[in-house]
Amino acid sequence: MTTSQQSSPLCEQARSFFSRDVHQLFIDGQSVPAASGQTLTTVNPSTGEVLTLLAAGDQSDVDRAVLAARKAFNGRWSTWTPYERQALLTRIAQILDERFEELIQIEAMDMGAPVSRLRNSKPALMKMLSFFVSQAANITGETLMNGIPGNVATMTLKAPVGVVGGIIPWNGPLNGQFWIIGAVLASGCTAVLKPSEEASLSVLRVAEILHEAGVPAGVINVVTGLGKEAGHALAAHPDVDRIAFTGSTETGRSIIRASAVNIKKLQLELGGKSADIVCADADLDKAVPGAAMGVFANSGQICFAGTRVLVQRSVVDEFTERLLTFMDTLRVGNSLDSAVTLGPVVSQPQLDKVLSYIDVGRDEGAELLRGGGRLGGEFENGYFVQPSVFGGVTNEMRIAREEIFGPVLSILPFDDVDEAIAVANDSDYGLGGAVWSQNLSTALRVVHGVHTGTMWVNCYGHIDPLVGFGGTKLSGYGSKGSAAHMDTYLYTKSVYMEL
Repeated sequence: MTTSQQSSPLCEQARSFFSRDVHQLFIDGQSVPAASGQTLTTVNPSTGEVLTLLAAGDQSDVDRAVLAARKAFNGRWSTWTPYERQALLTRIAQILDERFEELIQIEAMDMGAPVSRLRNSKPALMKMLSFFVSQAANITGETLMNGIPGNVATMTLKAPVGVVGGIIPWNGPLNGQFWIIGAVLASGCTAVLKPSEEASLSVLRVAEILHEAGVPAGVINVVTGLGKEAGHALAAHPDVDRIAFTGSTETGRSIIRASAVNIKKLQLELGGKSADIVCADADLDKAVPGAAMGVFANSGQICFAGTRVLVQRSVVDEFTERLLTFMDTLRVGNSLDSAVTLGPVVSQPQLDKVLSYIDVGRDEGAELLRGGGRLGGEFENGYFVQPSVFGGVTNEMRIAREEIFGPVLSILPFDDVDEAIAVANDSDYGLGGAVWSQNLSTALRVVHGVHTGTMWVNCYGHIDPLVGFGGTKLSGYGSKGSAAHMDTYLYTKSVYMEL
């Protein structure tokens, strides 16, 4: 592992954005202060320095935003044809393509993802937008036979559910918000977005850009603030028809309870503790970097990170040696340095949490093979954790059972495939998982045996909107992507016509 604290200059648009004294809420097409006048401080995790102030929205601001969203939903936006919405999404994709450098610089300074990683995420964003462009003109009902006496025709229509509340996590808001925005614009819904207080800036900037691109006032609104105030108010609001949430299982439970107010539709992507299974016949040239970056990418702040790396005992020593060698190629540093592969974790509380789990691993008897501390020296004010590896881990240890959300990899040896499947399934979570094997029968045996929403074979982390992504068990329910994703922004209306 090498380090770098260099910083590339900001583009003019990003500099202008950061020059604001306070970043306000975005409601009904305008930037407005919180009703209380209160603000929150947001910090650059690479330096620990105050970046800017955010308006601290609360119940009254959520009420304003939901009212604006409902007014837009019932207004002219409801008359837009599928082709008009499709043309709008196409225009947005073109503008985001042109403004992407500005947006990734904002994201890098706000949540700490390296610009190199963010630049590589551009094709995924463009693919997602293309998917929703296609969906806007692909909303269909059915003409159905019936058993009613007389001359009665029957059919179904698909209609937008209404106002959608989107609660967005801090680990990738730039791209993550478009799972909601894309479906809202394609379906004819409207939205109130509540980004994490740890990383709100790219969501605010995107809302402004969308308005400039022609999204009508009130269709996309953003309320920043604390989760326990603005987030809870949105989840419990009686005039919000659907909630899309990505985050912790604990918060997901709170949202489920809050949704009972008006029986909201829910899509929940929650925690994960994914098992990445490396068989004895795996191609280690691919499996080692694949498994490593299945954990260390985004400094471990990915819900489906493969933090439990199960390695067949006959190759565990070779795998471990190669893994530690691969880690020497990782470059940790300032998120604005284009040569950096790993940035900081998002905040001081997250840093404290990750370091506390490393202490737990030591106390439980796991062997710390690499890392284990906070970077010091020129990095002492940033929230940098050394990429860390534990060996000799058992599935009963907390570091193998609880979501750490940091760059901490645990190696769990296994003897045969049945044991690996059993260990993989011995978890409260079921979000992602992988198997590395050159034997197709072995790979498919694992694919069918592991109880999880997504499985990768000889790769890790591919997500395509055409296919979709979701979890099971305590990892939530509902899909991101695929026709199932769009269906949750629509409801089915049955129609009977006497002729």
